[in-house]
Amino acid sequence: MKMETKALCVTIIIVLVVLFSVSCTREPNEETVRMYIRASNAYAMGQFSEVIQILQNENNFVPALILRAKAEYFSGELERAEQSCRRALRLRPTSFEANFYLARILRDRGDPLGAQTVVESLLADNPQDIRTLRLAAELAFEAGRLDETTILLDRAAEFSAESALVLLDRARLRWIISAGEEMAVQAALDDLNRARAMLPWDTPLVRAIYNLERVIRGMM
Repeated sequence: MKMETKALCVTIIIVLVVLFSVSCTREPNEETVRMYIRASNAYAMGQFSEVIQILQNENNFVPALILRAKAEYFSGELERAEQSCRRALRLRPTSFEANFYLARILRDRGDPLGAQTVVESLLADNPQDIRTLRLAAELAFEAGRLDETTILLDRAAEFSAESALVLLDRARLRWIISAGEEMAVQAALDDLNRARAMLPWDTPLVRAIYNLERVIRGMM
């Protein structure tokens, strides 16, 4: 089971690399792709220093630059993280992930106005993105704009229902294909618990979650 999960993760990473590379400034060679996959696996395990070491000389493959920037950010190396983000944005100015982490970096480096500018640009293109809404709410709160903070958090809470729907759909699929296998059934129940916790108010979706949970537990 663990080997199958690992193989699936690697396959997903490879697919993402291929999709990303289509719009990159230059075509990544095989060595770059292998390096990125190794760094992605290290990042997934929280080994940020290893990610930085693996990607330290990469300056042209945008996904690798973003991954390095994130590892540098979570390692507290904010100046280097900003440099990596800006390098990625010079190559691909429309990168959402690079812009999002640049906003976080600027905020943590004591430049709330710079972070606010980036966040406003992101929300103009992605008004329903929960991560960006939450970051915008944090910036508004820190600036003392409490009414704006409330509005932004209300919007984020509203859109979180969409994420709950995704978890409900995945729980239903996991239950269908589980064939009663204990780990798969538990994964479905975990998805339902997470979906219920994400809902900001009582909705018909809550009843759908409880109904599916009752069916699963009844069959167990």
